[in-house]
Order: sequence, then structure tokens, then C-alpha cells
Amino acid sequence: MISNVSRVFSRINRRDKLAAWRQPRAILWATAGVVTLGFLIALEITARGYGLPGPLTTQARELIFLPKSGFLLYFSMALMMVVFTWRQRLIATGVAIGIDVVFLLVRLLAHADMSEGHPFGNGAWWVILGYAVIALTRRAGPERVLLLKGVGLGLLMVVGRKVGDTWLLITSKTRPVVLDQYVATADHALGNPSWVVGRIVRETGPIGAHVLDSVYTLLPAAAVVVALYQLRNVAAERRFPGHHLVRTFLVIGLLGPGIYMLFPVVGPVFAYGPGATGTGGLQWAVADLWPNTPPVGIPHLMTYDGITPRNCMPSLHTAWAAAIFIHSRKGPRMLRYGGTFWLVATLGATLGFGYHYGADLIAGVVFTYTIEAAMRAFDRGWDRAGIQLVTYGTTVFAALLVSYRYLPVEMARHPWVFGPLLILAMTSVVYGYLRTTRQWEPTAALAQRPEPQLEPVV
Repeated sequence: MISNVSRVFSRINRRDKLAAWRQPRAILWATAGVVTLGFLIALEITARGYGLPGPLTTQARELIFLPKSGFLLYFSMALMMVVFTWRQRLIATGVAIGIDVVFLLVRLLAHADMSEGHPFGNGAWWVILGYAVIALTRRAGPERVLLLKGVGLGLLMVVGRKVGDTWLLITSKTRPVVLDQYVATADHALGNPSWVVGRIVRETGPIGAHVLDSVYTLLPAAAVVVALYQLRNVAAERRFPGHHLVRTFLVIGLLGPGIYMLFPVVGPVFAYGPGATGTGGLQWAVADLWPNTPPVGIPHLMTYDGITPRNCMPSLHTAWAAAIFIHSRKGPRMLRYGGTFWLVATLGATLGFGYHYGADLIAGVVFTYTIEAAMRAFDRGWDRAGIQLVTYGTTVFAALLVSYRYLPVEMARHPWVFGPLLILAMTSVVYGYLRTTRQWEPTAALAQRPEPQLEPVV
């Protein structure tokens, strides 16, 4: 009798689990997981076809070999730990550091070459994967879901970086022809800002260049600071907010490389200068012009090497810095100041080092505000205002790319017309975002009820 009852209950439990997996949210997450895994495998196969290691291979190597993204691995672990209590965070951090110490001692004893990466980071990567196993084997119900979301948040930073690196290599192999001359000609409408800022940075000497380089390379650190502030209550509330910076970062990183394939550009320091590391790029450059002499002449397609990424249009560093700026607006004063500083310094670095044209930055800002509008609209539910804003931003972004490609000569001939138009187009998207999102904000206070009127005593 007891065995029959237990069999009945086990069948009911199996049916409940099956019903849970049939829920739309569970199906959505399962589909997203399968699609992501398929995308990574396809990217790995594509990279292998060009003789390059793919994202799966490079990330698997960092379990044992020197990691090239040591800081990023610890930043990713910090994001994962937003679902932990303080005691759990201390334990996870101690385990990660202990693993790194063991790896370091082994490498020192083996006299291993440690010049090709960071001496730390393996421990953080082992901890992230370890908690993924713990979530699947030692947790159940809401606790498992919450821990898996935390692990997924950390993996997004790690895997996203490797996917981006692979995409950049693929752009250099599949796009031998670049459109730099078109963008450089269109940039005359903006006053050739890369040439202007490049000369300013050169005059500031090594101190200014070092500060801008630090801001440029530590962009993920600034993003983690803002994200940790937004997710500071996850452990206490046992749930994630509907929208946060990491989601926007992910979508920017996914869509941006696709635009690179459609509009390949290497940047002024490569197309009109010696390249980022010396004189090696001069054999492919139009001439050694950057940052002294702006280019002139009729633009045409130009070939470039098979190594330099075509990662200028739009400027994703500008896009990510703009996302940090947007998400820091609701933080404390220091966070708002930090977001503003990071945006301004990133704009100065992208132009001052010759990595981008001014036209790239305008496209990057429009790109970010359009994506942010779409993410906000998706989180709260699509309405007419959200659809109109995203459609308008997408149209402006497409119009920018078309004008850079087909109207650069006219833009250079009439800078006092097209320059203000470019700034106005970008500003209109920003203004539309601010105006629409203010309407989406909940009211700060409820409307006061009218006081009841006392009837006069007769």
C-alpha cells in the first residue's frame, strides 16, 4: 500500500516538473540556452576555418594556462556574487585567491613564462564554474534559479569578451576592403575631431596619454561598479531588477559586430597613420597624415591587412561609455560624476589615440540610446511611445550610415550644413529618449484626495 502511494506521488512530481518546463518562461530560457550554445559552436567552427582559436577554446585554456583576462574574470566573479550573502562572498573570494596562489607557485617552480598573460584569474574562473555545478546539483527551486542567474551574469562578461575578440578577428579575415576614406571625408563636416584631439593629446605628453589609456582599457571596471550598485539588493530581495546595465552591455556587444561586417572601418591611426604599435601599418595606410594633416580628395574603397579589426563603425567604446553614463544617472553623486567623467574621457581617448572618427562617435551614441530605449520598452511592455522611439532611433542610425557611405563629398563641401545636421540628429534621439522615459517613470507621490466638505449646521 505504501509503495503504491509513493509511486503515485512520484508520478505527480514528474508531471509537475514537466508542467513547469512547459511554462513559457522556462521554454524561453531553454531556447535561449540552446541558441547561445549553437552560436558559440558555429563561431568556434568559423574561427577554426580561418586557423584561429574560437571563444570556447580560448576560454577553456584559461582554466589551466595563463589567463589573458585576469581582471575581467574577477569582475565577472564579483557580478556573480551579487546573489550571495557576505559570508558566501568571503568564502568564494578566499577560494579563488587560494587557487590562484597554488597556480602561481606551480608556475614559479616550473619556471613557466608568465609574460603572455596575467598571473591571476584562474581561481575566479574555477569558482564561477564551480558554483554552476553547485547550482545544478546542490540547489533546488528558487535558490537554484537565483544562483544560476548569478552564474549566468558572470558568464556573460567572460564569454561575451571572448566572443567579441573572435568576431574582431573574423572581420579582419572576411572584410579585406574598408570604408575609411568615406568616413574620413564625411568627418570634415565635424571639423576632423580625431585630428584635433590627437594633436591635443600629443601635446599633453605621457601623463595625459596614460590617463586616457587607463580609462579606455578599464571600461569593464567602470561598468562593474555601476552594475554592482544597481544589483546591490539582489541578495536581500532574492530577485534581479527588471533592467540593469549588464543587459544593455550584452545587447550592444551582440549587435555591434554585425554592423562591423556591414560597414568595415579600421580607424584613422591605421588608415592615415602608422598604426597603434609603430610604423608597421604605413604599408597599408593612404599616407602618414594622422594627426597632423586631415585627408583631402575623392574617397574610394581601399584594401587593408588581414589582422587589424574593422571595429570602428559604430564606436562600441563610446556606446558602452554612454550606457554607463545613462545607468549612473540614478546613483549617488559620486557615481554620477564618475559616469560623466568616464564618458568624456572615453570620447577623448577614442579620438585622441586615433581609434575612431567623429562620425563613429555620433553613430555610437545613437546606437546606445536606441538599444537602451528598446530594453526599457521590453522590460515595461511595448507601447506606442516605445515603438516610435525605437523606430526613430533605428531610422536615424541607418540614415547616418547611408550618408557616410554615399554623401561624404557633399558633407565635406558643406560642413556648416551637414555638421549641425549630424549633431541635431544625435541630439534628437537623446531628447526623444529622455522625454519618453520620463513619461514611463512612476509618479513620485500619489495625488492628494480632496478634503471632505462639512455641511453647514442649520
